[in-house]
Amino acid sequence: MCGIAGLIDASGRASAPDLERRARAMTDAIAYRGPDGSGVWQDAATGVALAQRRLAIVDLTETGAQPMISADGRWVISYNGEVYNAATIAASAELAGFKFRGTSDTEVILESFAQRGIDRTLADMNGMFAIALWDRATRTLHLIRDRLGIKPLVYTANEQGLCFASELKALLAAGLKREIDPASVASFLRFGYVPTPHSIFRGVTKVKAGEIVSIDAALKISARQYWSIADAANAGIANPFTGTPAEAEAELNGLLIDAVGGQMISDVPLGAFLSGGIDSSTVVALMVAAKRGPVRTFSIGFDVAGYDESKYAAAVAAHLGTEHRELTVTAADALAVVPQLAEMYDEPFADSSQIPTHLISKLTRGYVTVALSGDGGDELFAGYNRYALGYGLGGLAARAPASLRRALAAAINAMPAGLINAAARLLPPRLRPSNPADKLRKLAAVLPLDREAFYLRLVSQCPDPAALTHGVAEHPIGLQWQPPAGPDRFVEQMQFFDTATYLPDDILQKVDRASMAVSLEVRPPLLDHRVVEFAWRLPRRMRVHDGQSKWLLRRVLDRYVPRVLVDRPKMGFGIPLAEWLRGPLRPWAEDLLDPARLGGGLLNVPAVHKLWTEHLSGERNWAYALWTVLMYEGWRRRWAENPARPEVMPLSEPAL
Repeated sequence: MCGIAGLIDASGRASAPDLERRARAMTDAIAYRGPDGSGVWQDAATGVALAQRRLAIVDLTETGAQPMISADGRWVISYNGEVYNAATIAASAELAGFKFRGTSDTEVILESFAQRGIDRTLADMNGMFAIALWDRATRTLHLIRDRLGIKPLVYTANEQGLCFASELKALLAAGLKREIDPASVASFLRFGYVPTPHSIFRGVTKVKAGEIVSIDAALKISARQYWSIADAANAGIANPFTGTPAEAEAELNGLLIDAVGGQMISDVPLGAFLSGGIDSSTVVALMVAAKRGPVRTFSIGFDVAGYDESKYAAAVAAHLGTEHRELTVTAADALAVVPQLAEMYDEPFADSSQIPTHLISKLTRGYVTVALSGDGGDELFAGYNRYALGYGLGGLAARAPASLRRALAAAINAMPAGLINAAARLLPPRLRPSNPADKLRKLAAVLPLDREAFYLRLVSQCPDPAALTHGVAEHPIGLQWQPPAGPDRFVEQMQFFDTATYLPDDILQKVDRASMAVSLEVRPPLLDHRVVEFAWRLPRRMRVHDGQSKWLLRRVLDRYVPRVLVDRPKMGFGIPLAEWLRGPLRPWAEDLLDPARLGGGLLNVPAVHKLWTEHLSGERNWAYALWTVLMYEGWRRRWAENPARPEVMPLSEPAL
């Protein structure tokens, strides 16, 4: 795991020392991504420089250092990530007899690019990666991102040249103009993230998951997909799994054994996040089953009722016999992270689980350098609560008139939150949802909607961004995928949109920033592309059966962990945000909501303050919308309003 950056200077005047200085300044801005070493390669004749900060995981010697030049001298690579099947690629016929200098996956994929070509190599690669590959023969730069978008990669270009990097901080260090894109602000207010390929700054593009962006000597940019979730979904639906449930369970178990085993490769200490839920428990169980020595697991708990899963994690850890460590987090511990968020996320980001994700990353990094996670299970095996709503409301929308659905929504909204929560406490603990009033309010918000609007409302932090931005239009949302003809597939559409958007832009980027801030590499074995492709072949009854989500994944876990230890309502990885905004976070929030500074002219200040007033009174719960506004304002003051700070150095060259 590393941080990468680089540039193409089109002026023809850049000297070798100048190129090296500029590239090094870019990686210095993201040094925490790779504290174990740094390197720069430059070619003044072409105005190209590649740079890297290294977090050494496999081959800790200098033979694994980057940027790396191929044996034939044609290719140069700067690469962030891990390729778990490098040994298999190294054994391919074209590389037979090749004498590798070291044992790094970097050298294997570089020589495979050189000997076997880009497309064949990418087709074989199993891993997470962001790659900058320079072809010295054709003077072409290839920027490549892994299939699911686990590792980030951004770039900006104009007639003066091009810069690319793992994070925006590095582009700012190269002199990127801090011009905010209003459409990106509106999109951020809706989703809590800026959707790919857009960026918060004008002129910056995110490389898409499964995409190759190629830049030739004339700075002409072309892009193509070498893999897409749409193709995987269509292929899976067209070729459904036709075996028995037992056969499906055996096949999924085998895929997961191979995925987890492959991702345990490391020359440094390795562990796993463990919440005690289905996904992380499955990953940890398979790590233990691999019998490669003691497995270290980590969890955090909150001293707030309704948000603590640590006892479940401890029970699973005890059953599996892991070396388990947990940290009980107080409100003060969590609140201390809040002022760091704008520094950690150099683009606005408003998933409040960023706080516990950073805290568990910090705990874990005290003991290991690599951690496996359970990310991806909800998207692949229909685990989110919104899928259950989709099953129910899909039929309801078809049978019940909109007027009836509107009346039902109004009745729910008229019920006091305290009454809803009190009624929920009468349910048995295993059936009692967390935050029942909030969940019913969400249900009321979507009951009157058609399917597309229903999904959009469920994933919106702010349902009406235009009202908070003086009517600024969002970027086109682009939810165009239609599954092949057949039975009703609304839930599959939801899964597809989540895997194509929410997963890479929210979940995976949250984990990347929260973990890399403490130099921890996190690997998600459930997102092995073979598992993803298999999941799309499963008939719906093997994902959700008799109202139970993740049905097939649960059956795999049953082989290793008693069902009683993991069978409970989905809780999520959150914080008591609504209460904290009315309590200990109120002074911080009110400083950011200062009308004299709020939004820098882009936000509708009276509309925001109406949300704040209603939230403080308890009349409404606007926690998610307010958190999104607060994260934007905190980011804006740090990255768009303040003058440059030492880690973001303005350069003398013309700014991109």
